[in-house]
Amino acid sequence: MKIGCVWEHNGSDSLLYCDTYPGAYTRGESREAALFKMEGEVRAFLRWAEQPSDGPLELEIVQEKAGELDIRDADSDVLFDSERQPLTREEYHRLKALALQSAADFLALYESVPDKNKTCLPPRRTFYGDVPRTAEEMYRHTKSVNSYYFGEIDVDADNEGTILECRVRGFEALEAVPDFLTKPACEGSYGEEWSVRKVLRRFIWHDRIHARALYRMGLQTFGKEGISDRFRFTEKEERA
Repeated sequence: MKIGCVWEHNGSDSLLYCDTYPGAYTRGESREAALFKMEGEVRAFLRWAEQPSDGPLELEIVQEKAGELDIRDADSDVLFDSERQPLTREEYHRLKALALQSAADFLALYESVPDKNKTCLPPRRTFYGDVPRTAEEMYRHTKSVNSYYFGEIDVDADNEGTILECRVRGFEALEAVPDFLTKPACEGSYGEEWSVRKVLRRFIWHDRIHARALYRMGLQTFGKEGISDRFRFTEKEERA
């Protein structure tokens, strides 16, 4: 199976995105380090999406973007070449289903943590401030991009209710826009380009970043018992 990858980098730091399965990604101190991790990430993503594949994977860099953002902290502004293309209704519903599944699974992971304000992680600062450390902080941060992402394509949305509830309302508002499937890419905040495809990919990607951090924190702080592996980060087949 051929897997297209988009490589975004700043100096020695790399973010590698899977263009074939939007939302799958790896980070590394080099392109080679990120590529080395990608097969495991793709297989975990396919387990989560219930599209298992045991065949060989062929990784191919299809786009490269050098920038000045803090890649090591997952700051990103790349628009994939493929994200400039209009969506078919079938593609939209498939990607929307994944974005909603991602929100539902993040909510289930958050709810599985026994103490939402307890953590074993030390404080750390990044370009956007203190890194979320507790389940509550990670959940609030992940939910908070709802109005931001939709707003970048001129769709009015909010962050009220659960992460799933506000995302559902955002998609409903998007679908009320005439010809939203063919809406061209546009310039949003800070000169960054956005499109409907990019919003769909960014939701899954952003959820996945913080779900992985939340899952690892939960295991380290509370042990394996009871922490939901809804994103299928481990090799086990049963889902908590």
